[in-house]
Amino acid sequence: MAKSKVLVVGATGFIGKRLVKATLAAGHRTFVLCRREIGLDIDKLQILLQFKKQGATLIYASFSDHRSLVDAVKQVDVVISAMSGVHFRSHNLLLQLQLVKAVQEAGNVKDDSFDEKMVVRKAIEEANIPHTYVVANCFAGYFAGNLSQMGSLLPPENRVYIYGSGDTKAIFMDEDDVATYTIMAIDDPRTLNKTLHLRPKENILSQNELVGEWEKLSGKTLEKISIPEDVFLTRLKDAVLAEQVGICHFYHIFYEGCLTNFEIREDGEEASALYPQVKYKRMYEYLKQYV
Repeated sequence: MAKSKVLVVGATGFIGKRLVKATLAAGHRTFVLCRREIGLDIDKLQILLQFKKQGATLIYASFSDHRSLVDAVKQVDVVISAMSGVHFRSHNLLLQLQLVKAVQEAGNVKDDSFDEKMVVRKAIEEANIPHTYVVANCFAGYFAGNLSQMGSLLPPENRVYIYGSGDTKAIFMDEDDVATYTIMAIDDPRTLNKTLHLRPKENILSQNELVGEWEKLSGKTLEKISIPEDVFLTRLKDAVLAEQVGICHFYHIFYEGCLTNFEIREDGEEASALYPQVKYKRMYEYLKQYV
């Protein structure tokens, strides 16, 4: 069976770059949306031109030009949206609604993977668009290398703040593995109109376990300071919106255990079970780069 033609939207972003690389590596004919709104952002342009050198096709379109989006979508079988939904950098989530409309009008897309936010999800399902939602959980670059410390991307030197008991389980994913699993799902009928959960067993760790892995690697014992739930929530007071969003994410993950406190239902699949051939990176290996 011929491999699908794939359009990556948000290709210059943190995950988007990896998705393009994985799509090309898997042998898909790869298209990358180049937005006219790029303006004078030379860094993004250089990334896009590098994709072109690697074999991707650039498609020029604009979110302010519906027809250009429709024309772009008509050239492919699959659309992957990796547009940012975070508040502390760029927040483009609602732009995806325009992409949903373009996919619906084009009518030729057999699958698409979007950021799983409810407003976008509702629009996709109401439009009867074939889809796969990918739940990537905690990107290691933001949650593992810093031992889940807020406000830093590097491991702490002397002390580490522990959320509550530190025993709540979370799921940490190497970003390249997120891309690999996403691309493997493209032509897999088992993921059609389902949610693909990335939950490899050896990357389901508590914060205490993550800190323990770092201490073994670094040979240093860190001072642990526990933050009770009520004290953590006081951070919301006087915080700006971007900070509030981050605080709420950390609260749901490390106090409530929102990533692991449920079983995957019939409308979902677990990636490492579907694709056992993927040699996903364990967090012990991931942390070695910080030593």
